[in-house]
Amino acid sequence: MNVKICGVTTIEDALMCVEAGAGLIGLNFYPKSPRCVTRETASRIAVAVRNRSHDHGAVRNHSHDHITPPITLVGVFVNESAEMMMAVLEECGLDLAQLSGDERDEVVTTMGERGFKAIRHSNNQLPITTNQLLLFDAHAAGQYGGTGKPADWESAAWIATRYRLLLAGGLTPENVSAAIAQVRPWGVDVASGVEASPGVKDREKVIGFIKAAQKVIGY
Repeated sequence: MNVKICGVTTIEDALMCVEAGAGLIGLNFYPKSPRCVTRETASRIAVAVRNRSHDHGAVRNHSHDHITPPITLVGVFVNESAEMMMAVLEECGLDLAQLSGDERDEVVTTMGERGFKAIRHSNNQLPITTNQLLLFDAHAAGQYGGTGKPADWESAAWIATRYRLLLAGGLTPENVSAAIAQVRPWGVDVASGVEASPGVKDREKVIGFIKAAQKVIGY
């Protein structure tokens, strides 16, 4: 099970999430979010994560143990231009852009394999996507994620049969196993559900969340 810890704001939290087993780290560039980071901070986090992943991979390879897969670093954006998002990805050393706003289809298309769309409702007319990855979050009027509200798992399950789905919205260490069992997503995404306060991750919650996500039979 792929686990994305989103809204990471410090090097310490990023490395802790990697140590706990997260495969994706989300860095928020939406100015109105309490989890927003600067480009400078994002760059420092990216360098630290890459170095830690490289060191661990080398050690495990030498011992013929399981090699840790590369960490995917995701920039989270709301209603930005493709040019701006591409520039941030390159400047900060990030892998993917998560488009969490009301972006037009041409913006999504321009991002190509470097971008994926986040949606907050489903009417059986899903947005265009170029890499078959979608994030499904809870709907909250005027908000772009990070609300802590649960998503519609029934709709999410339908989407998961058609796309690689990252399920978000109100997930916690207590409910993530049930969410995975019902939705069968490609991965799960959490921000507020593993925090001590907005932008500050709680180590025990992160560990508990990842353990619960990875124990579901069939993953």
